[in-house]
Amino acid sequence: MSVRELVVLGTASQVPTRERHHHGCFLRWDDEGLLLDPGEGAQRQLLLAGVPASAITRICLTHLHGDHCLGLPGVVQRLSLDGVTRPVPVHFPASGEEHYDRLRHASVFHDVTQVHGVPVREAGVVATGRFGTLEAVPLDHGIETYGYRLVEPDGRRMVPDRLAAHGISGPAVGELQRHGRLGDVTLEQVSEPRPGQRFAFVMDTRLCDGVHALAEGADLLVIESTYLHRDVALAQAHGHLTARQAATVAAEAGVGTLVLTHFSQRYPDLVAFEAEAREVFDGELVVARELDRVRLRR
Repeated sequence: MSVRELVVLGTASQVPTRERHHHGCFLRWDDEGLLLDPGEGAQRQLLLAGVPASAITRICLTHLHGDHCLGLPGVVQRLSLDGVTRPVPVHFPASGEEHYDRLRHASVFHDVTQVHGVPVREAGVVATGRFGTLEAVPLDHGIETYGYRLVEPDGRRMVPDRLAAHGISGPAVGELQRHGRLGDVTLEQVSEPRPGQRFAFVMDTRLCDGVHALAEGADLLVIESTYLHRDVALAQAHGHLTARQAATVAAEAGVGTLVLTHFSQRYPDLVAFEAEAREVFDGELVVARELDRVRLRR
């Protein structure tokens, strides 16, 4: 059975605390495993979360600030140590290519994994596969920064009562799905539309068009909320969002599950983040904590 879930590796922003590691997430999406913005200590957090390095099929960096990428060298070396030889693409803003190259070859090790950089130069689709499409959208953080969105294609859901009414069962169901027709019965007669699911990842940005575009219709939105709204001037000055801003975006975009993360060290208690978000968002809300798992329900 396929699984779609988010594993929270760390929730701190620039400075980690005793309770919060540098930011990082792992998205398990059926056969895909996306490592998102691995901050310092990501390898250890993967271990604590029970996620083997071999589960990583793709890595996405929103930008090249250290709290979003300093875990990359350890992860890359762990992939080789564990004998992963298949390709593992790493998406990152093209202007950070020099920094990516340094991280990719940060020390001497027996390099066997086909880790290859895929610089993102503009908005659009950066990868396609059985999972659907992976898109990059520009954000506003002072240096080149992209958010990512995973979009599953729309499909159709088989309706058991309709199949039974036409006497279709067993292997014949698969044949009908593959070919779109079985005798005089069409796929449309025994199924109904099933919208594809959407995952969005928004880090380190002021409010901008890209934030809204990424969040639109997302079943699961992971978004930075570095500040509380009482410090909105600091958020604007440093290129970040407040919890209220993030939750307002989610409410307007029709988000299913909202995950707030990337908290400033100035806030030792996260209770206020939930209260602030709840003022404007009434959907499923998660104020992320280390090693949380958030299941994306079908």
